[in-house]
Amino acid sequence: MEEVRIGPKASPRATHRKDRSFASASSPRFSARDERFMRRALTLARRALGSTSPNPMVGAVITRGGRVLGEGYHHAAGRPHAEIEALRDAARRGRPSVAGATLYVTLEPCCTQGLTPPCVDAVLRAGIAKVFVAAVDPNPSHSGRGLDQLSRAGVKVAVGLLAPESMRLNEAFNHWIVERTPFVTVKAAMTLDGKIATATGESQWITGEKARASSMRLRGEVDAILVGVNTVLLDNPRLSFRSGSSRRGAARRRGAPLRRVVLDSSARTPADARVLEPAAGHETIIVTTRSAPAARVKRLAARATVWRSPGRSGRVSLSWLMNKLGREGVTHLLVEGGGEVNASFLLEGRAHRVALFYAPKILGGATAKRGVGGKGARDLGDAIRLGDPEWRRVGKDLFVTARINADSPECENGRDVRSEGQDAAG
Repeated sequence: MEEVRIGPKASPRATHRKDRSFASASSPRFSARDERFMRRALTLARRALGSTSPNPMVGAVITRGGRVLGEGYHHAAGRPHAEIEALRDAARRGRPSVAGATLYVTLEPCCTQGLTPPCVDAVLRAGIAKVFVAAVDPNPSHSGRGLDQLSRAGVKVAVGLLAPESMRLNEAFNHWIVERTPFVTVKAAMTLDGKIATATGESQWITGEKARASSMRLRGEVDAILVGVNTVLLDNPRLSFRSGSSRRGAARRRGAPLRRVVLDSSARTPADARVLEPAAGHETIIVTTRSAPAARVKRLAARATVWRSPGRSGRVSLSWLMNKLGREGVTHLLVEGGGEVNASFLLEGRAHRVALFYAPKILGGATAKRGVGGKGARDLGDAIRLGDPEWRRVGKDLFVTARINADSPECENGRDVRSEGQDAAG
């Protein structure tokens, strides 16, 4: 893993050479013990969920003769990487020498100087004899270089052990590091007939307490939350993250601030809106347009950061906004509606995952607020395809998350991953 420096979009140059000497995902066959240690490394990596941005989550385990010598994970950007934490843990356990040992790491070790020294150098100095890597670094500028250096130095390298799990863990980072735009998750809480509010705008509360707590935890895993101004006018939300709902939250909010983004083309956000209230570890960004009244913009600028989007339609340019958020280091954006904003991201192809909570209720009514508005698909062939859905029970409610527009047919098969009463995240 390379320490991330925010800059222009990475060059898509080819970096995976066919003549590499290290093993591929299909060779050799991994043993049950290898899988067990890599799963442990993945478990360690997940401990930092929401705290490493703009870096990926990485875990590492060092073993010899089937016994763990040391283990660790990357806690936050600028802090030691997982490999270094594992080496230090081995020393704390009274095993300062790990020569001849095996390293299991969920992402390719870095080989260049960033905010921290190269991990490849530390691995070589420690005398590690074999390295199992779950996933190759997705950064096109670095991909495979660390593996090459290890292999040329005589270290046995095997790649691909539990690669899908590693890639899923860092799907937001993997997208951002290549595209330099945020990975976008659209989240909504709806009735079974797809309504997020009554015709009069009442929406509190459609889902139960456990679902709302699970929804709050999702906020602790992202860099920014986005809503439209109509949500601000109707619900007056704080869009805050309360760390008490997640054991990971306190660490996350001590890092980069949680950005609260409001799409407000005409600068209609009221001066007393809760989203403008100061909140520890939070930053509010009002995205308006160049045609918004100057007096309103000035009033908002006294309470929040104001970005003025270009464009002639009188609407915020999502393309411009995604590029700007990406440059600001936002790797994962959580879109929380309403229906028209959700539709803009979904129907324009700017969303990558959905996170939907369904309550066992039916509102009905042609004018009740829908979870996804817009013009919709004209025929079934234009419907948005969801891949690899995961269904979970959250108290009395149902939670589903899925990737958008998955290409592989086998990804359409869903699975139930939690039982009644268990939370959807954490």
